[in-house]
Amino acid sequence: MEGPKRHSYSDSKKMKIFNGEFLPHIDSMYNFAYRLTFDDDEAKDFVQETYFKAFRFIDSFQEGTNAKAWLFRILKNSFINDFRKKSKEPAKVDYQEVETYYNSDDVDEHITVDLRVDALQNMIGDEVSNALNALDVDFRTVIILCDLEGFTYEEMAKILDIPIGTVRSRLHRARNLLKEKLKSYAQTMGYK
Repeated sequence: MEGPKRHSYSDSKKMKIFNGEFLPHIDSMYNFAYRLTFDDDEAKDFVQETYFKAFRFIDSFQEGTNAKAWLFRILKNSFINDFRKKSKEPAKVDYQEVETYYNSDDVDEHITVDLRVDALQNMIGDEVSNALNALDVDFRTVIILCDLEGFTYEEMAKILDIPIGTVRSRLHRARNLLKEKLKSYAQTMGYK
């Protein structure tokens, strides 16, 4: 199987493609990265890395094709690689930061109790995000691509590098898992 066709774009052509076809998708790229990471700084890092790679490998992009899907695939691959690397590392806690905060004069019991109340109120609004975040990365990705970003099954198959049948079954399973997570949450909140 041969790899992607390589082009020899001139420097000015590369800049035209980058500015005209890649940059218009920067907000969608950030939204995708944020929904994968739930962290503003990490999302920005992934977007920056994606655009760096897109420019570096621009000769393998076919001008006039689906730039958004191409960029999403780069970002998804970076996220998966980073996720796998991090999952092999032990969890890290910055005890110095925790100790500094709780030993500072700014902390009193009243504030700590209020933080718990705020957290509880935010939990209700964030439960869908939490349920989505709790899904395995493969299931979370298909929901984000389809239900939040609106990609077709064909585009998703290219982004994820899997057959359309796998996209359909993974999406079906992901939606069912999400539904179950939200159903159990609704029951804990007193809904039947």
